[in-house]
Amino acid sequence: MDTVSSTQKTAIKAGNAEAAHMSRETLTITDNRTGKSYEVPIKNGAIKAMDLRQIKTDAHDFGMMSYDPAFNNTASCVSRITYIDGDDGILRYRGYPIEELAEKSSYLETAYLLLHGELPTEKQLKDWSWHISHHTFITKVSKNFSMAFTTTPIPWA
Repeated sequence: MDTVSSTQKTAIKAGNAEAAHMSRETLTITDNRTGKSYEVPIKNGAIKAMDLRQIKTDAHDFGMMSYDPAFNNTASCVSRITYIDGDDGILRYRGYPIEELAEKSSYLETAYLLLHGELPTEKQLKDWSWHISHHTFITKVSKNFSMAFTTTPIPWA
């Protein structure tokens, strides 16, 4: 598998093997069952578990999987929506601290923020609230249908 980048080739031609090695952000895995070697990209100090799927003993093999009970060695991803730093007690949605959203924003405002990237204006919130309430409306037919499955009254019936 030839995965040498143009930067690495340039460094190799210039006789700088150390620079060529340093520019490679990959992990080489040798499967001792087959003797095959695989090169897996490293990004942000981690490899993608799905990249292990290319490691197979034969064409009918599903591919190598990773097992990480209790997520003891599972890396977090980079997200534009959520930032979590459990050690420092930080949780942010779209850059807003969760404490600020809990104190100053409603559930629907926060949902809008997650979907659209910004908190809604007053008009956007009014439109959003109308659409949510009308698309989640439970009809009388739905209530009656649900009542047929229970002997106790449903709280929203």
